[in-house]
Amino acid sequence: MSKRVAMIFPGQGSQSIGMGKSFYDNSPLAREMFEKAGERIGVDFAKLLFEQNEQLDQTAYTQPAILLVSMIAYRLFQEANPCEAVMFLGHSLGEFSALCASDAIDYVDAVELVHKRGMLMQKACEDINAGMMAVLGLDDAVVEELCSKANGEGKRVWPANYNQAGQLVVAGIKEDLQSMESVFKEAGAKRALLLNMSIASHCPLLSSAMEPLGEAMEAMVNDTFSAPIVSNVTTEKYATKAEALKLLKIQLIQPVKYKQSIEAITSEIDLMIEFGNGAVLKGLNKRNAPDTETLGISDMESLAKVCEVVA
Repeated sequence: MSKRVAMIFPGQGSQSIGMGKSFYDNSPLAREMFEKAGERIGVDFAKLLFEQNEQLDQTAYTQPAILLVSMIAYRLFQEANPCEAVMFLGHSLGEFSALCASDAIDYVDAVELVHKRGMLMQKACEDINAGMMAVLGLDDAVVEELCSKANGEGKRVWPANYNQAGQLVVAGIKEDLQSMESVFKEAGAKRALLLNMSIASHCPLLSSAMEPLGEAMEAMVNDTFSAPIVSNVTTEKYATKAEALKLLKIQLIQPVKYKQSIEAITSEIDLMIEFGNGAVLKGLNKRNAPDTETLGISDMESLAKVCEVVA
């Protein structure tokens, strides 16, 4: 196809029981990928994803599950309709899926890597009552200013995810986040909602995870990028192992600039395709990039529809 395509991958929060079942039930390749990934980290992915359990929402298991389903969607699409991307982009965890899609890391290695990443994040937050809060209806600059003022008062709260205009997630210590609820609302927020999470992603509380993650990446990531990846941290493209190691370590403690990344690439692309469960990024892009179409592949039905559109 002649269109300039960016292939994008969702992050944590996109998981749900039953995700990937359509692929698993209808594709031998999907079942093989389930099996190989499960053997690597000792997890029965079919049980984890298709049966009711609490483990799927524990970040050490959420992360490999989301990455696995995203990579199955991507592999099945490429088998059915080979298509070169001009760039890859992921939201938080999704940047590791982007690494896989760019051929910079094998998907089984990536499953092990993000499983370790999740465990490191859990360990960093296990004794500090960490959490995250969604703030709706405020300009980014207002949230940034209020967090900075709170930091000056000894509170530990930081902007973490820039998702779309009027939607910013902050991370920190739960009691500090709870104390900020009234502050955000007094400033004009429509909602300030504490999320059901026990980790504080993309803020300084995860500093202890940086070096162990970098060491694990050193052994798994290579320099064979098929197309560049847009960094969550800088919104700029990179295509080397050295940059990947540096930026994905920093990503643990720096906010995800998803909104800014999409805004930065829209002039360079004609179409985005989201690979993975749900349609989280497609939803965000309706506001982030209203003039650029985003398609989504989350099951066999949507796979067929996207293949028909891009053929």
